[in-house]
Amino acid sequence: MRIAIIGYGKMGHEVEKAALARKHEIVVTIDNPQEWEERFEQLKQADIAIDFSQPDQAADNIHRCFDLHLPVVVGTTAWHDRFEEIEARCLAEGQSLFTAPNFSIGMNIMFVLNKQLARFAEKYGYQLSMAETHHVHKLDKPSGTAVKLANDILAANHDYDRWSIDAPADRTLFINVTREGEVNGIHSVAAASVADRITLTHEAYNRQGFAIGAVAAAEFLVGKKGVFGMEDLMGAF
Repeated sequence: MRIAIIGYGKMGHEVEKAALARKHEIVVTIDNPQEWEERFEQLKQADIAIDFSQPDQAADNIHRCFDLHLPVVVGTTAWHDRFEEIEARCLAEGQSLFTAPNFSIGMNIMFVLNKQLARFAEKYGYQLSMAETHHVHKLDKPSGTAVKLANDILAANHDYDRWSIDAPADRTLFINVTREGEVNGIHSVAAASVADRITLTHEAYNRQGFAIGAVAAAEFLVGKKGVFGMEDLMGAF
């Protein structure tokens, strides 16, 4: 594939390494508004775009790709307040979009286990809580991954009405958020009873797993129309 990388920071560089290792070609990288203008002709040569930009840029970047009918994989999080707008255009125009809160295969296994734990917690009276830790450069709080974990718990466990990062409260799933150092991402879900405690934890050692997943998503998306996610790539859970 001929790939355009949008957002050429640490994740963009990891995507480049992963793509080249899988014998793909990087035809252009775009990291600021000026480069959208300067590298437009190169962008038109791409088969697909992979976006790891900034939350306030992602939706506009998707629209720019759609203007070229360029399929796009979005790894940026915290832009989903505009998801319905993007989804509507994607479906109306027969465009191609792949978006996920986390592209790590291991994290997506944890998503499955989290849903099962949430159901058993309600049935057997366990109290749930969450924690997530990321590097100090991460802009969104909580992470998109933590939001998915929390929303999946709310859908599976009727003991909770909402989640919050502020403080524990009745019928509220508490997420303890930490930003420190250069941590790539640690997410935990704990279920506690008077008798014992169960903890699910996923720790990313580096960014490679996210980059490999994003390139695999790009390979999956080519030739398809519509909106897709990791469940489609990995098979229905």
